[in-house]
Amino acid sequence: MNAEKRIVVPNVPSAQFLLRALVPADAPALQRHANNPNVARNLFDGFPQPYTITDATWWCSEGSHSPEFGYVWGIEIDGEIAGVVGGRPDAGWLRCNLEIGYWLGESHWGRGVMSGAVGLVTDWIWGNLPDITRIYAPIFSWNTPSMRVVAANGYAREGELRRSAIKDGQVI
Repeated sequence: MNAEKRIVVPNVPSAQFLLRALVPADAPALQRHANNPNVARNLFDGFPQPYTITDATWWCSEGSHSPEFGYVWGIEIDGEIAGVVGGRPDAGWLRCNLEIGYWLGESHWGRGVMSGAVGLVTDWIWGNLPDITRIYAPIFSWNTPSMRVVAANGYAREGELRRSAIKDGQVI
């Protein structure tokens, strides 16, 4: 990949974790946390399952730095990557919108990590991307913990898109 096209994100520290760019050495920890059907269940089809070391290596070395995926931070807890949070600006006439996405290894669920990470990234987006006027988070209807994460950070529920997607071969 052309180095000029790579997106570099700043480190963003908190008391519980560090948000930082992913590096190739993060691949084993990322793969271990991502290769979990309970994590993949709440993510869109582009998220591989099973999540192999090849997937993790590509994501840590190339994918997470690509403009195609926007701004991506690894969530480091106790010295290892345990999840990812990021924002991808829309294009064309919707370019003032940004989709935020995130996941966290199941062993870290319920501790407020993701609420904190989404809050820090949301603040960074508002402070650094002046063309963005709206941040949105598409969430599956069964994923109430994720709905609580965004609600805790001031996101408003805009609607429910009934029978509008396919997940695991089922219309949802």
